[in-house]
Amino acid sequence: MQFSVATARRTYRNPVYDGYFADPFVLRWEGRYVAYGTGSWVDGRLFEVLESPDLATWTRVGGAMEPIDSELGTDCWAPEVVEADGRFWLYYSVGHGDAGHHLRVAVADHPFGPFVDTGVNLTPHERFAIDPHPFCDIEGTWYLFYARDVLTAERVGTQIAVDTLPSMTALGGAARTVLEATADWQLFQASRRMYGATYDWYTLEGPTVRHHDGVYYCFYSGGSWMTDGYAVAWASAPSPFGPWTEPSATSGRLLAAVPGHVRGPGHNSLVTTYSGTDVLVYHAWDEATTKRMMCIDPVEWRADGPHTPGPSWKDRPLPA
Repeated sequence: MQFSVATARRTYRNPVYDGYFADPFVLRWEGRYVAYGTGSWVDGRLFEVLESPDLATWTRVGGAMEPIDSELGTDCWAPEVVEADGRFWLYYSVGHGDAGHHLRVAVADHPFGPFVDTGVNLTPHERFAIDPHPFCDIEGTWYLFYARDVLTAERVGTQIAVDTLPSMTALGGAARTVLEATADWQLFQASRRMYGATYDWYTLEGPTVRHHDGVYYCFYSGGSWMTDGYAVAWASAPSPFGPWTEPSATSGRLLAAVPGHVRGPGHNSLVTTYSGTDVLVYHAWDEATTKRMMCIDPVEWRADGPHTPGPSWKDRPLPA
């Protein structure tokens, strides 16, 4: 990847960071942007941390979270950080490979860390839970959106759920489904062996929620993260608990692969720039399919919902 110093603050070109950085989440903090991603250990800590003045030029900070007991799991995924009660809270999942994941939360006094796990399993009642997204409503109520495995749906697989967060370290215990698979493109794998049976397994994951003009929007990824078919879509609702409505299959997908240019765009977060522009931050595979890399594209809000010119791969004006 090449950057032009002369145009670094005027344009961007995806990917915006030349390193493995899956499931990117960006926090706006004190005039800058801080990114957290799934990937390798850095400086003996989990989850790489980057910072940027403009979303296009990123500098490595280090690792975010202190190591946890390996009995909890060997794989930690999809960190998201929020500030509440004067501290910073990092939500993530941990499990062994793609099995047994549950949600946990770590805390720090600074967004760069070090974050320390609080010792709480937020989802002991779920058979598998990943991709936590903490969301604060306009009234100040906290919710946690996440993905979970459900075997009773018409299309069996991983769905999006939501529960309240009465405190930053406890769920309300009344999780309900937000979205379940409804389309063929959301197939993760046909004839997948899971939980002692074989299913055509569908997946919705990576939720992120935004309140805009009185409507709640849930952006999510569907399909298999390992393939070109991975994509980002959205649904809307009058409240965080729904009911959630999806647009038509043709207009609901925001990001999808562009043959020869972009492979498997997905697992986005959404950050608002200091001038008020909403920006999708997501990952996509490199050409050799060896690493998932961080990309950005602006969101355009229209009467029928969110739109984006992405996924892009050429020089574009930097979101204001």
